[in-house]
Amino acid sequence: MNGSQLNDLPDDSEVLRPYISALRQRARSQLHPAGTLDFSDAFLIRFLRARDFDVELALKLVLNHQRWRRDSPEISGCLSPRSVLGLLNNSYHAVLPQRDHAGSRVLLYRIGQWNPKDWSAFQVFRVSLMTSEIICTETETQQRGLKVIFDLAGWSLGHALQFNPSLAKKISSVLQDSFPLKVRGIHLLNEPRFFRPVFAMLRPFLPEKIKQRIHMHGADYCNTLSDFFSPSVLPPEYGGEGPALEDACQEWTNQLLQSERLLNQIADHPTGDIAINPGSFVSA
Repeated sequence: MNGSQLNDLPDDSEVLRPYISALRQRARSQLHPAGTLDFSDAFLIRFLRARDFDVELALKLVLNHQRWRRDSPEISGCLSPRSVLGLLNNSYHAVLPQRDHAGSRVLLYRIGQWNPKDWSAFQVFRVSLMTSEIICTETETQQRGLKVIFDLAGWSLGHALQFNPSLAKKISSVLQDSFPLKVRGIHLLNEPRFFRPVFAMLRPFLPEKIKQRIHMHGADYCNTLSDFFSPSVLPPEYGGEGPALEDACQEWTNQLLQSERLLNQIADHPTGDIAINPGSFVSA
């Protein structure tokens, strides 16, 4: 079976067992030679699906994920939705209720709703990380990936000054090399002149595959977004026929708040795999 066929199998398929076992053995030996570190099947399968069941590539993803959690506690150490509730309540972010035609989750970010005087880039990135932790538990999202829409209306010099090459590298590495999700498309709307220097910083850290999936729509996005998304997926504010934008934002904010306990457990756990009893982990 090829990777695509394997990806379509359910988590409990016997065909997947050898891949899960191989990844567990490799990850344990490289991360904790004493063998006291373990991972659940549900956790490992996310990384396998993200790399179409190529064990070597999935292993690299697991190792990067664990290294990032260890080396970037300022990002990974807090996943509390309440810590960024003011931003969420300002209709900054939504995961749209309906998937696209390929089954991908569709994420929407409205940069103009982020006031850089109130929220740092790290705090804003925390929103993306919380959403990623929730949706990567969904089998269909593991299989079909996600697409992201960034509405850059309102982007200002204040936003641009929040970014530097070090932060750009850290954020892009988390999203591309350290997190078990497939990014199927990135769509930029209303991109202003002030955004170009930031995009120029981010671009060198992105894999070629991702660069080819970036689409810039400008201010005329209603005419071009329809080439990628059916009307039923998008809110009316973006030329679609789906739920209103504010309703979609509020619905996802409620979902995050309902997941607060889960997210805090992930942040506090040594590996982020909360299916494993934290007491079973023995530090090196």
